[in-house]
This record gives sequence, structure tokens and C-alpha cells, in this order.
Amino acid sequence: MRKIAVILSLIIFCALLVAFDRKNTEAPAFIPASAQRAGDSAKGYEYLITGDFLKSGVPYDFFIFANGKGDNYLGRKGKAANVDHGYNVVTNADSIAIVIPTCLQCHAQVFDGKLYMGLGNASADFSNIRQKTKGVNMLKAWQVSAPKKYKAIRSLLQSYNTVNPDMETEVRGVNPADRLAALLVAHRDPQTLVWSDTALLAIPPDVIPTDVPAWWLLKKKNAMFYNGFGRGDFGKFLMLSNILTVSDSSEAREVFGHFGDVLAYIRSLQPPPYPYPVDKELASQGKAVFINNCRECHGTYGSETTYPNLLIPGSIIKTDSLLFKANQQQKPFIDWFNKSWFAQEPYPAKLEPGNGYVAPPLDGIWITAPYLHNGSVPTLEALLNSKLRPKYWSRDFDTTAYDYQQVGWLYRSYDKPGGKTVYNTTLPGYGNYGHYFGDKLSGFERKAVIEYLKTL
Repeated sequence: MRKIAVILSLIIFCALLVAFDRKNTEAPAFIPASAQRAGDSAKGYEYLITGDFLKSGVPYDFFIFANGKGDNYLGRKGKAANVDHGYNVVTNADSIAIVIPTCLQCHAQVFDGKLYMGLGNASADFSNIRQKTKGVNMLKAWQVSAPKKYKAIRSLLQSYNTVNPDMETEVRGVNPADRLAALLVAHRDPQTLVWSDTALLAIPPDVIPTDVPAWWLLKKKNAMFYNGFGRGDFGKFLMLSNILTVSDSSEAREVFGHFGDVLAYIRSLQPPPYPYPVDKELASQGKAVFINNCRECHGTYGSETTYPNLLIPGSIIKTDSLLFKANQQQKPFIDWFNKSWFAQEPYPAKLEPGNGYVAPPLDGIWITAPYLHNGSVPTLEALLNSKLRPKYWSRDFDTTAYDYQQVGWLYRSYDKPGGKTVYNTTLPGYGNYGHYFGDKLSGFERKAVIEYLKTL
């Protein structure tokens, strides 16, 4: 069955090349697979929620004093039971309990009162991060009054003070992950990973927004990130935020030893099923429309699953190009990575920027709103009908106000910009244009496709 799926993918890919050659334009590019390490998914989960991924953090007592006790969706025990799922409590070398941020700050989300592991956090707020930095800065006083506590937080504080002022987004709900990576590596030696107070690379000017993709899609992908430029060992990319506080490459190597298990856990994740009844007859009709119009890029689902792993050129997808163009233009950052510790054997990773975006798998798409790589479209209905896309819109970040029929966030439209609580699609990098393929469908066909997408 797997051989049949591979052959079918190749046939679809060849057909695509012929079709786009006829139009005398760029063609989609197939992304080949890279060997990935095996691991123990149970150990990977345990490391994600209890491991010392970072060695520097906020002293526990102060964190609880400043923030109060958090949720315990993860069912942890001890001090870790008192901090939100996006944090963990570990004991440092000086026997001080410290609170560290974890991957789950961006890669888990509470949705309708339940924590979904691997769901991209579409509620994070990076729009007022400069203000948050001011509050952290007062901890510098510990240099004299509590030197061990200051030592515990020093590396984290150093990174926060360096990156936070330069990674503030224009609206809430989007993620500046690319900016964070560029800022951090600019202050790290590529081989030793030792910190430099002075930037070693020129820092690009743009803070480009992204919507965090669901982790459960990774098992199908041959490359990471929206433009597919993360090639080679996925574990190296998954642990990249470790350079937030890493002391040197020996510490990075120890942390990396856990990421075969973390990758195994991520591969074990399944998309949550749509929680309400689906019109089976309408979904069946939608499947036929989907196969005729969408499978070439997004693959097929069910008993004969295929996924083409295609990089779609910007000239075809026509979505906001600032992200992939910026990645292409950041040659110093790419060169840094491709000669760094992360690119070394036996598990090398490398960056290969492309001129477009990868058409993603659609498993669990019903819960992954907002849509497009920058989260600029609030519903599937608007994704498939560009005329319905709001120019300025907002949603409720405090509750799960979700439209389960049109699939996406309930939102309010505006006639003009409204500050950082209103998504402004006229800003560079925030555009909601492109992906016009659904416009050619009839209203009934779009409704049927949405019903089918609920089943994925």
C-alpha cells in the first residue's frame, strides 16, 4: 500500500509539472525526505513537560509571587503543578528551584477548556513584549541582594533584554519565531554557541508574523517551516530555542540527546476529531470536490493517504511573500546556521530557502484557525472565498468563541485599523491575499468541502 501511495504521489507531481509548464510559469518543487532518528515517545513527552531544556530561569518563589499559581492541565506534581503548562520547574546546579519556559508556550493551546498538545498557540501575545521586559529588568537588583538568584536568572535575563525590544508584533495572536531565531543566533558563536554581548551578525529589520503550525502535521513533512527550508535532522530545529540560555555547545549536545525522543512523541500525536456531528452525505460530495481541486497540493486522506511535499512558488500561491523573501535574503543567518554546531555530523541540519511556501497537510484543520501562514484569515469559509476575508478584524482571546459551522474564530470586522487588538491585513507581512483556488468553486461546493475538511 505504501508503494502504491508513493507511485501515486509521483504521478500527481509529474502531472503538476506538465500543467504548470503549459502555463509557462514556475512549477512546484518536490522536497525530498531526510533520515530522522527514532526515539521513545513516552520519554519525549516526559522531557517536554518535566525536563531541564533550559538551565536558566526565574526563581520559583519570585515567579509564584509575581504570577500566582497556574493551571495543572498536565497533571504534574510538586512545584511544577503550580505553574502553567508553558513552564516547568527544575532545580539548578545551586539547588535553586527555577521556572523555565518550555516548547509548550507556542506548541500547546487550551481550547474549550481542554489542553491540546501540539496545537499551535494562536492566543499568545507578543504585541506588548517591550512592556514585559521592563518588569523583568528590576531583577537586576539581585546582583547585590541575592547573587545566587541572579546567577540563576542571568542567562535568561540577558537574552530577554536583547531580543524582547526587537520582536514585538503589530497584533496579538501571531508569533515572531523567525525574528527570535535571528536575534539569538546573532549573539552566538556558530561553533561554540557561546554568547556575545555584541551582535556578530547584521540583524534584519522586519518582525514577520507567523501562525504556529500543528505539531501532528510534522510526521508527513519532509522539511520544516512554512517555506520548507529546514532540511536534515528535525531534532536540531526543534531544540533551536535552547540557545535562549545555552552556555555552550556541550550543554546543547546534552539537550539534543533528548530530542530523538521528543520527535518520536511529536510523531505520535494525532489530530483531535471534530467534536460535533458531520453531514456524511455532504462530506462525501465535498471529498469529491476536494480530490478534483485540492489533492495535487494537499494530498489525500483516509485509507489511501498521500502527501506530495510540494513547495508552491509565490507566483502560484500569491500569498503574502514577505516571509519567504526575507528568509531568502537573510544570507548571513543562513550561512551562520549551515556552518554552525547545528549542521555538524552525525545528525546535521541545514537551511535551504525556497521561493514560496509548502502546501501543508490538512489533518485536524478544523481546530487550527486562523489560516494562511500569517494567521490573517479567521475562518475556512473566508479561506475558500477571498471576497469574505475581512481587512480589519478582531476576536476574543479570553474565551473559545469558535464558529464550528464555517470553521474558525468568531470575529468582528472593522472599517479601519484599531490598534494591536485588531488584525490589520494592510501591514507588510500581515496580508490576507492569495490562495484564490476556492474562489472558482460554487457556494455549494465550498460548503461541501468545509464539511469534508471537518472529517480530516
